Amino acid sequence: MTTLNDARPLPATGPINTGPIALDNHADGQLEALWAAVVPETRARGNDIHLPISLSFARRLCDAHPEADRTLVLVATLLHDTGWAHVDQEKIISDGFRGEWRTADIRYEHEREGCLVARRVLPALGYDAQFIDEVCTIIDGHDTRPNAYTLEDALMRDADRLWRFDHAGIALASGWFGQNPAMYTDRLETEIIPELITQAAVEMATADLARSRALLRTAVLR
Repeated sequence: MTTLNDARPLPATGPINTGPIALDNHADGQLEALWAAVVPETRARGNDIHLPISLSFARRLCDAHPEADRTLVLVATLLHDTGWAHVDQEKIISDGFRGEWRTADIRYEHEREGCLVARRVLPALGYDAQFIDEVCTIIDGHDTRPNAYTLEDALMRDADRLWRFDHAGIALASGWFGQNPAMYTDRLETEIIPELITQAAVEMATADLARSRALLRTAVLR
């Protein structure tokens, strides 16, 4: 894993693509077998929307940071929220997205469960023990730990946030928080953009937010 630079936002060393994510090539190649191994986990909490979009943003972030371990970033991103399938489904919204949701027990629980998923599915796909440990180090704490340990950790965290700026992410996640799209996009601007670690993510988020606000008429539909 690559040591994380202290600069914020972290400047890109490669190209930054700020176009609509739907225009990207989404072929996963070697990751297709991993997708197949976690199909049941994609059926919880909208993971079948969240994880593919986040993974495409992770690819872009790896293009912007070619010095990162690309495989580690992509595998960790694909698996990071699979643990939601193994917690109390009735508490995901009530505990995980209401009140003091950032520190809710269920958020710690889904991280632990995500590590268990990774340790269950990755060995059979040929990933070695050290790599699996590195994946789990990223997954464990991705929502609850205040700081990223490494560049790969940071890229996964940024990808996990960037999906929210796409109109599909807004449509899904605004409902989790009980907000309309205008309220939710305001929150994205004031709370989530400042949390992004890389300059590439900031530029992607800013461009996507402008497109989504125009598409969803948030200036009027308030």
